[in-house]
Formats: sequence, structure tokens, C-alpha cells
Amino acid sequence: MERHLQNLGKTAQYIPELRAVNQYYLGVCTIDLEGNVLEAGDTRIPFTIQSISKLASLILAIRDCGADHLFHEKVGVEPTGDPFNSIIKLETKTRPFNPFINAGAIAVASCIKGADADEKFERFLTFTRKLCDNDEIALNQAVYESERDTGDRNRALAYYLKASGILEGDVEECLDFYFRMCSVNVTAHDIAYMSLVLANHGIDPRDGEELIEPQNAKAIRALMLTCGMYDGSGEFAMTVGFPAKSGVGGGIAASLVDRMGIGVFGPALDEKGNSAGGIKILEYLSEKMGVSLF
Repeated sequence: MERHLQNLGKTAQYIPELRAVNQYYLGVCTIDLEGNVLEAGDTRIPFTIQSISKLASLILAIRDCGADHLFHEKVGVEPTGDPFNSIIKLETKTRPFNPFINAGAIAVASCIKGADADEKFERFLTFTRKLCDNDEIALNQAVYESERDTGDRNRALAYYLKASGILEGDVEECLDFYFRMCSVNVTAHDIAYMSLVLANHGIDPRDGEELIEPQNAKAIRALMLTCGMYDGSGEFAMTVGFPAKSGVGGGIAASLVDRMGIGVFGPALDEKGNSAGGIKILEYLSEKMGVSLF
């Protein structure tokens, strides 16, 4: 792997536990519909899922309350052009623009069924293990505590959503669940399998179980393409062209419909909060594979 790519960025500085991660990790894993796995580099190094968790929570929320309710009452489906943790648009449009910015993901998290944060998280963890085909996935307690202790901006977003009538239930319970779901440890291999499920129209290729209805899998892939890379989504769509979702832990999950799932890991981030080395790898794969969505 081209480790020098990780010199293009630096680890997430605003979360102490993420700041300390080795920025020179770099890995890529692909899994196709026949189950063939190709991987290189640090594909089995655990890292926290962060915003890639928004794929799992969105699927779970759609299953719990339906796509119509979610996308008409709680969140929109449009890019913002603003940073992922911005509050600006909430001042002019109460409903978050999409489910992948922090405000939208917090609103989505509040729609997941459960009596409290513990029950919601157990449901989320069970479902994430299924999506990633890995029963060993677990919470990174140190990152969770670090996120909880430094998450004041997310608290501001959540209370604003509560005051606007968007967030359901208790704000602190919702936030506790949100911080935990972002702090689950995964690998590049895990998120490649999650991406494969979406590429396979929501069906787990291992056992044929439908984890999300095909039309909703299609909608999620569309959101990944237009909103999945924060305010760098437009440029990424032009240079790479894969539906993808990134996280500040350094992961990127990408789905190529009817072909494969891709997971990359590189914790050095660019100015948008996306893996700098991961984007370069996906640009290379896009060029070599000749994949185009247009």
C-alpha cells in the first residue's frame, strides 16, 4: 500500500481518542456477489465506524417507522454544501437536509424503537453485526466516552431538533445512543460486506435474507452518491462515481450495484473529514475498473 498517501491529511483532532490513532494505517477490501474477497493493507485493523453507522441506523429506522414517515416528517434527501456538523441550515429549515449530516442522523436515531438507549443500542449492534456478517463487532468504550465528553456541538443540534419538534423522546437518551452507535469497532472487511448488502439490493448474499427492501436500498445508494461524503460529495461523485459513505474514523464504504462492496480504511482525513488515502484508492479503482454511473 502507498503509505505516503496518509501524509495528505491528519486524524480527527476534535475527538481525543481518534486524534491518537496511527495515521499511517491504510487498507482496502472488496467482496463480490460470489463471495470472493480481495484485500490489501490494514483491512483487519479495528477502527470506529463513526458516520458509516448512519447507513445501519437509517436502514433500521426505515424498518421501524417506514420510509414515507422518515423522509417526509424527519429528514430530507438533499445535499447541504455545509460541514457535517453545521447548525446553519436548521435555522432556516427545521428538518435536517439529509440523514447523513449529524443533525439528520440524530433525528433518525430518535426514530429507532427501544425503551431507552441501552435497548436501542442492542438492536443497532445486533443489526450491524448482521449487516457486516461479523458477530464479534462491539463497542469501543474509550471512544464512546471520548465522544460523549466532547460532544457539545451534537448536543446543541439535538436540543435544537427537540425544540423544533423533530427529535422524538428524551434528548440525552437519544444522544447516548448516537454516541455509542458511532463508537462501534469495525474493519475494512466488515464495511465491505455492509456495502455488498446494499449493492445486492438489500439482500444478504450469504443466506438470501432481505435486510432492507430493494427500493429502499436504491434510495440509500442514491443518498450515498449525493450526500455520503459530506460537503465533498459532489467532487467525489465526479472523480470516483461510486455511492459511498465515509466516517471520521477513516473508513469509507462504497457499493457497486450488482457487483461488489468496497471498504477502505485510512484515518488521515482531508479538510472535509474524509479519508485522504481512501479517496485516492477509490479513484484508482474507479479508473482501473472503468466503472461509471453516468
